[in-house]
Amino acid sequence: MLRLITDFDGPIIDVSERYYRVYQFCLEKTRSPDQPVRQLSKAEFWKCKRAYVPEPQIAMLSGLDEVQAQEFAQLRRQTVHTLPYMVYDSLVPGAVDALEKVQQAGVDLVVMTMRRMLELEYAFNRHNLERFFPKNRCYCLNNDYVKTRDIDDKPLLMERAIAELPAASEVWMVGDTEADITAAKMHGVKVIAVLCGIRDRAQLERYEPDLILNNLSEAVDLVLRQHLPQVS
Repeated sequence: MLRLITDFDGPIIDVSERYYRVYQFCLEKTRSPDQPVRQLSKAEFWKCKRAYVPEPQIAMLSGLDEVQAQEFAQLRRQTVHTLPYMVYDSLVPGAVDALEKVQQAGVDLVVMTMRRMLELEYAFNRHNLERFFPKNRCYCLNNDYVKTRDIDDKPLLMERAIAELPAASEVWMVGDTEADITAAKMHGVKVIAVLCGIRDRAQLERYEPDLILNNLSEAVDLVLRQHLPQVS
């Protein structure tokens, strides 16, 4: 049995608009009255995020001082994963077609995400994605889980998945962050990093994934070509 484990935000869901709206909100809330700030354009902001620029630095680039930058970062952490802002998430072009292709090929499809259960269910319902992922193929955080760092938390999800899922002859992981790459490599899973998410090529290369491709569609096509030659 061939198994494909995919991250959710990045390969399937584009979070860039949500993150930018939260950035705008936090900048406005943190600045002093009449304080001049320079709001980054969405392209400038997302370039910073993809280059892994820390939140306080993004705040200072926008004209906040060091104390405000810490307040900005804290407010951002409290806000960015709240449901009111998740309305700004959208599907990555081609992602649903890729999931349908995997499903039709009979590949065991698993989602592994740092979203909490409530956040994942919201996105499933909003974008009609629950059809791809039965509950026993969803690995996410409990609603009361206290996050530390994704790069520490995600390998724990991978460990649980490997322990619980039936044996597979081949397992691939698709993700867009250092946490995905680390989780896969720690557990001997081949990993494809994709460039459609929150990290740029330079950041991904530092963690040495097996491959770097543009998106989930390219990753699916490669995996199916290698393991299921009859699938075009």
